[in-house]
Amino acid sequence: MSKLLEVKDLRVSFNTYNGEVQAVRGVSFDLNEGETLAIVGESGSGKSVTSSTLMGLLPKPAGVIKSGQILFQGEDLVKKSEKEMQKIRGKEISMVFQDPLSSLNPTMKIGNQIIEGLIKHQGMNRAEAKKKAIELLDQVGIPHPEIRVNQYPHQFSGGMRQRVVIAIALACNPKILIADEPTTALDVTIQAQILELMKEIQRDTKTSIIFITHDLGVVANVADRVAVMYAGKIVEIGTVDDVFYNPKHPYTWGLLGSMPTLDAEDEELYTIPGTPPDMLNPPKGDAFAPRNEFALEIDAVMEPPMFKVSDTHYAATWLLHKNAPKIEMPESVRRRIEGFAKTGKKGGE
Repeated sequence: MSKLLEVKDLRVSFNTYNGEVQAVRGVSFDLNEGETLAIVGESGSGKSVTSSTLMGLLPKPAGVIKSGQILFQGEDLVKKSEKEMQKIRGKEISMVFQDPLSSLNPTMKIGNQIIEGLIKHQGMNRAEAKKKAIELLDQVGIPHPEIRVNQYPHQFSGGMRQRVVIAIALACNPKILIADEPTTALDVTIQAQILELMKEIQRDTKTSIIFITHDLGVVANVADRVAVMYAGKIVEIGTVDDVFYNPKHPYTWGLLGSMPTLDAEDEELYTIPGTPPDMLNPPKGDAFAPRNEFALEIDAVMEPPMFKVSDTHYAATWLLHKNAPKIEMPESVRRRIEGFAKTGKKGGE
């Protein structure tokens, strides 16, 4: 597979009255054609800021790209003007936001909100665009699309509104679809339907997807690769099987240990102690060290590099250094991994 997107050492800060918040601190990853990459982490880890930066949607003037490159088909999006990004946004790279109600204009019919992009980016006339809008609504599973195309957002349920937002994002056949917590506001049943829809879209259109979430279990059966973020950095990245069955970073251990499984109903879930660091003053060494029961002395003074576990798997923890003591993952995490393997499902789905 060829690389569609390359993010290199991206650093993003926000200038506030209290000082500079270092939201993204040297993030690097690739996205291949037709691939689904999940970016996972707690609130405040920098994953949504990363996705907004890719879209050129950082709030100005507070949000600033300090350094780094975002290479899309070989061109650096960081160097693009707002006018140039408007031609890319929606047409080449689209985004599905967390709250579908705030993403839709309550005063406009659903059809018109899809038609707008088709006329602007695809050069269709209104009749062609309406026909395409009905096809898109049908594609994302909206019943009676020829009727629903003339209705308003308040006439749709939460799950249906999210399907409409996905239809809008797909209208111009984008090469990359960024989904920022698209299922958080939905109940479990609807959540599963939206995840299945996104799998179908990826399979049918070969669109590359970046899936942003705080929940490893949500993306376990959707993503091809997973990047785990903490305190503005990617601390582990690999295939889904790498991260679920052979996790190496203590933070990933914590995330996996906090996930319920069908085989461990009576077992107490693991809780990561403490809170994420203050990004106004990030820690000098490993940002996760204060919450890490396995932290080494070096973690307090020096940031770990990305250590290679395999050709597809990397993790930033001093525990992977050749001179580090041999420390195994907690037994509770190991039991959960065994439970995932036994059921053939991850995240207890």
